[in-house]
Amino acid sequence: MDNLYQETNRLIVGVQGLLSKLSSAHPDSLNALEQEIEQNLEQASANCDRLAILINKEPPQKKQSARIKVDQLTYDLRHLKTGFNNYQHRKMLREQEEREREELLNRRFTTNNSGETSIMIDHALQHNTSLQNADRGISDLLSSGSSILTSLRDQRVTLKGAQKRILDIASTLGLSNTVMRLIDKRATQDKWIVFGGMIVTCIIMFFVVKYLT
Repeated sequence: MDNLYQETNRLIVGVQGLLSKLSSAHPDSLNALEQEIEQNLEQASANCDRLAILINKEPPQKKQSARIKVDQLTYDLRHLKTGFNNYQHRKMLREQEEREREELLNRRFTTNNSGETSIMIDHALQHNTSLQNADRGISDLLSSGSSILTSLRDQRVTLKGAQKRILDIASTLGLSNTVMRLIDKRATQDKWIVFGGMIVTCIIMFFVVKYLT
């Protein structure tokens, strides 16, 4: 299990490095870089699934620490997947904007009935660019909000699992009921903080979409 854990950790660290190169990569090597990231993410995901099974085969004294390490790998992997999905979404929007701009520039205009040939191409192009910038800004905000909500949800799941394991360890060590109640109270407070953050994020996204569209 240790070898598989080290391999998965190296894959995750490697994906982090590859993601940082996307913005400065040469167009000719961009597709190969994206394919390498996808392959590493798939391999890391398969390794995490296998590690989750191997935990049950660990000795009882090592099972708790092994589960915490695997949960951290799983959380890091989800975060990387979310970041890569956001990158692909922004790339798709940019490609769509380039196609629309190319179509607009190559569009043929015909004369009207009065024989006038005035073409408001500059105004139309400026208006189209403004609309695309607004759409891109809203899409980036929505993607960021989705990423934040996903991270908050993952953190809540991780905190909930960590709380259960801490309570189990505390019970094993014979800690007092007062300490255990304090831990449970703190976990409840963290839960409300997470819910509050999600609600505030949704409200901000609502006003941004309402006033920018």
